[in-house]
This record gives sequence, structure tokens and C-alpha cells, in this order.
Amino acid sequence: MSESSRRDFMKGMAAFGAGAGLMVINPEFLVSGAAAQASKQLVFLSAENITGNWDPTAHTTLSQKNIEGFVMGFLTRTPMRVEKPDEVIYELATKITLLEPTKLEIKLREGVKFHDGKPFKAEDVKATFEYGSQPDRPAQWYPGPTETLTITTPDDYTVIVDTSKGGYPAHLFIFLASYLPMLSATDIAAGPSGPLSQRLNGTGPYKFVEQRGNDTVLEAYSDYFLGAPTIPGISFNFVGDSTTRMLSLMNGQASIVERLEPEQVATLQGNEKVAISSVVSVENKYLWFRCSKPPFDDPRVRMAACHAIDRSMLLEILGEAGHASANYVSPVKFGYIDLPNYPEYSPEKCQALLAESGFPKGQGLPELEYITSVGFYPKTKEYGEVITAMLQEQGFPVTLSVLEIAAWNERLYDRPGGGPGHMVDCGWSTGSPEPDLVLRTHFHSSSKRITGIVDPELDASLDKERSAASLEERKQILQTETMPMIAAKVPSFSLFTSVMIHAMDKSLTGLFIYPDGSMDASKGAFA
Repeated sequence: MSESSRRDFMKGMAAFGAGAGLMVINPEFLVSGAAAQASKQLVFLSAENITGNWDPTAHTTLSQKNIEGFVMGFLTRTPMRVEKPDEVIYELATKITLLEPTKLEIKLREGVKFHDGKPFKAEDVKATFEYGSQPDRPAQWYPGPTETLTITTPDDYTVIVDTSKGGYPAHLFIFLASYLPMLSATDIAAGPSGPLSQRLNGTGPYKFVEQRGNDTVLEAYSDYFLGAPTIPGISFNFVGDSTTRMLSLMNGQASIVERLEPEQVATLQGNEKVAISSVVSVENKYLWFRCSKPPFDDPRVRMAACHAIDRSMLLEILGEAGHASANYVSPVKFGYIDLPNYPEYSPEKCQALLAESGFPKGQGLPELEYITSVGFYPKTKEYGEVITAMLQEQGFPVTLSVLEIAAWNERLYDRPGGGPGHMVDCGWSTGSPEPDLVLRTHFHSSSKRITGIVDPELDASLDKERSAASLEERKQILQTETMPMIAAKVPSFSLFTSVMIHAMDKSLTGLFIYPDGSMDASKGAFA
């Protein structure tokens, strides 16, 4: 296929067109929205369904993480600007001090209560850290397992985290503090099948009321320590179709919608009643390889597939919804650099690697399945078809399976003997600058996740960067050793960084949108 033919094919796959460039609005931008209802409830239309288990440690579902942003309290928050990804804003913590390399002191805010009336104290932080560090917790909240931590509470508002038994530094918890919603020690003591799984109980500005099918109902918490919210309630609703979400906003049935398609942004930008927020996010989109089974158990075949993909064409399809990057973490994550050895489009290198691995021009490769979803991430079907055509052009016998979000979710993770399919399209978003919430979660053998990779050399490098004595030393190891090693072994291929695009009516002000898509509505108000 010639270059012009390839471009024409790509444009055909993106028949609706893309925006005319990346619009990045500073995270301080106070976005707006409106609710037509007389009650002035905020109506949020989510692109992803929920799991039904409300234990924050029991899932990795972004829609529920967004709900937790309204309800739960965090020790710190991180706005995660590209120019300063490690900035920390204190919330439930008032001060965090590294006493020594393996000992961290956390001072807590006094006078805070959980929604059930329990005072927030050091016992809750201790219980949250210990519970979240159990190895069966899907959310992967820990630098190391429970037995490597010693957590003490000298008084009700002081927590000491000691990691000396684990041999890794305590400073890892500085970034982790912005990812962990603080749970009640009483709820944790009741076990994972108790209240934790049945409802959210936080210290945030909104209280969990009930679940009505696909609708989550929240109400303002009058005793919120920063003052009662002005907006009396939030209805968080799952609507899987992006067009329905947009039309609901335009006709006044919704206050704010997420995950806009590029052509929808162009449509809404001309609407004087609608505001658009666009922020470079913490989420990268990946093509994950099933490293646990042939042919992608061979890194040469994985690298060949990467060299077959022209990522610039994907960004043309995505328009404002995509941001170019060349690493396995977002540019707003700690340690990000454009990796010099990140795989680039090269049919010549692709063919050389296929021949070297015993599959000249793709001959002998098994039938391959590429799994993607529709309804949540923008343009997955369109750019999935382009990636499929690129791989086929180089000799990969690939079939694209496009699934609704629930069916895709069921096939996402690796299993003994190899997970479904051979390649899976999926993003990964974590509300913290901490890079290991991506790198260690997916590429260390102790946490196989989607790829199923087992690689002792990669394990050793991930252990080394995690155990660095200082953040500066850790950054150096990440940038010169660990990240380049991942790029050389390519257990997955990071395609681009997502841009979080929300649309809302201008009569809502004071809503803050974080780069992971979660929001602070505590200062929101309708005009």
C-alpha cells in the first residue's frame, strides 16, 4: 500500500473527521455545566458502567473511581500539570515528612468525619494502607505486600509508615497518598463482603445514597470539612452511546458528559451554551500483547508488530482526543521522558524481525485476534481498523473483534495458559504521579494483569527503581534503565496519551476536573 493510499484508507476509517489540532486547557480552568431540573442536581453521564462492588480496592473501573472522587477523601491531591507532575496539595493530611529513607510521618487534619459519623483518625489511615496492600486487591495500591509494612499511630492524628522490612523507600507513599481513598477502619474490620462492598463511606463533599440500576445517587454532605457543597446532589448515570450523551447535554437532560468523539467537539464548540474542557490526562492507550502465549511470547514478534504501526495516523483519527507521547506513562507522570529507543514505524525493521523470529513475511504465524471496545474510548473501532490493516499489510493474519464495553471487560485480563485473543486495546489511568501504578502493575511478574509477562531482567529493574534511596535517583534509573528496557521488550505498545474531553453547560461553575477524569464539585454552583 502506497503512502497516499494508506493516508486515504486512514481517512476512510475516520469518516467523521477529526478536530484541527490539540486544545489543551490548563487544569485550573474552572469548567461549566447546567442541569435543567428545577432541583439543580448535577447530572453526569458516564461512558463506562460500574461493577456493583463498591470496595475501592476491589476494582479498577474508571467510572467508579470518578464516583469515589466525589465521595471519598484523600490524604493529598495532585493536579498533575505537565510542567510540574509531582505537585502535592494537602487534603486529609496536613504535612508529610520523610524522617529517614524508610520512615515517613503523616500528620492528619483534625475534626473530619466520615459520612456515617465516625471521626477520621490515624487508625483509618493505618487500616487503609494495610488492607490496600494485601496481594489479592485488584487495585494494586501498594509498593510491597502487607508483611513488608510497619505502620504505627503514635496519636490519633499521626501515622508512621516504616518500609525497612521490605527494603524499599518510604517516599513511595508520598505519591501513593494521592491515589488511595481513605476507608473507615470500622468498615475494613467488617471484611470485604461487608459494608465496604455495599456502599461508599467517605469524608468527601458528597454522600453515597443508593444505586438505581445504572444510576448512582449522591447527596451533599452538610458536615464536609471545607464547607457544605452548594449543589444539593449528583446523579451519575451510565450511558454507553456517545451520541446519546451529547444529545442529552444539548437538550438539557445532562449537566456534563465525558469521552467526547472529536467530531462532537467540533459540533459543540459552536454552541454558545456549552463549554468544553480538554486536559492532557494520566491515561495512555495501549495495544497489550498476550506475552503468555505464542507468538507474542517472543519479544521479536512483539517488536515487529510495533514497527508495523504508524502512530501518527492514529493521532490524525483522534484529533483533539489524542496527544503524542513516547513512553509507557503519561507526560503528567513522574519520570516521563520521550524515550529515544521507543519503537517507530518501520516496515523494513518489521520484516527483518519477522524473518529473524522464523516468520518471514508473516508466514507461519497463527491466526491472531485483536480485541477492542466501543462506547467508552473515542475512536477505538476506527483506529483499530487502521492498526489491523497495517499489521495485515506486513503479513500478520489479524482479525479485529469489536465488543461492547461489558463483553470487552470480561476478556481483558490474562488467565492461566494465556488470556483471550492475542492483542487487546485498553487504557490505564491512575490518579497519582506514581509511575509504578502503571509500570509495576503491568510489567512485573508478580502482577501479570493483561500481558502475562514473566521476565526476570525486567523484574530486577523494576525492583531497582522502586528501591532507589531518593526520588532523584529513582527518576534517573527510570529514565535511563527501566523505561528503555520496557521499550526494548515491548510487552505492550503505548499508542498515545488520552486527552480528557468533557462538555458541560455554562451555567455550572467551579467544577475542577483532574487529569484522571475525576472531579471536585465541592465549589460547584449553578448560575
